Amino acid sequence: MFAKLATVLVVALSALSTGVSAKPVPTTGLAARGSYSFDNYGGYSSLSGFDNFYGSDNYDNSHFSESSIKVVKEKEVVCHTERIEIIQQRLLVLQEMAKRIITEQICEVETQTIVFEQFHSSMHGFSRDLRRYSGRSVGYDSGITSHFSNFYGSDGSLSTDDWGFSGSSLGSSYVVPSGNNWDNSRSYGSVGSAYSAARSAVTKF
Repeated sequence: MFAKLATVLVVALSALSTGVSAKPVPTTGLAARGSYSFDNYGGYSSLSGFDNFYGSDNYDNSHFSESSIKVVKEKEVVCHTERIEIIQQRLLVLQEMAKRIITEQICEVETQTIVFEQFHSSMHGFSRDLRRYSGRSVGYDSGITSHFSNFYGSDGSLSTDDWGFSGSSLGSSYVVPSGNNWDNSRSYGSVGSAYSAARSAVTKF
């Protein structure tokens, strides 16, 4: 759903633009499924190489599957419960960091929009993981999260060095925390209800 919304938003932006055609370029017969190239979309050089990260047919990283995951056996992690405010604080920091990266390191508002919608829609995949709809293990890539401490340069500004991975690297060092209360006999229903309640609370824009 989020991928479709992103496509609608991009098309709407292109309709408002003038000069260079900004319509995403279909790369295969799968265009109806969202197989578009955003390399140099609208003539913006800031989008050069965009497709290299996930692929032109994988805008929202929906191709990420269980077969892409290699669980790191030696990293046994058990979940533990913290105060909900602590969790919300950390997630808000991540949210604002994403906004900082996009607004400080991208100048074209069109590119900002495309990159944010990609980020936003790819997170929906984790929602499906949590609800056990995706078929993927519920966890995270420890190799990628290890770069968190590299966000800043020595002067406190955002770093600009290449960390040496792409979207296809996701899953190669996967950690699946244990200890949660998932129960196949009841959790599909209870988590589904929690999801519906959460979505009902979301303001419609």
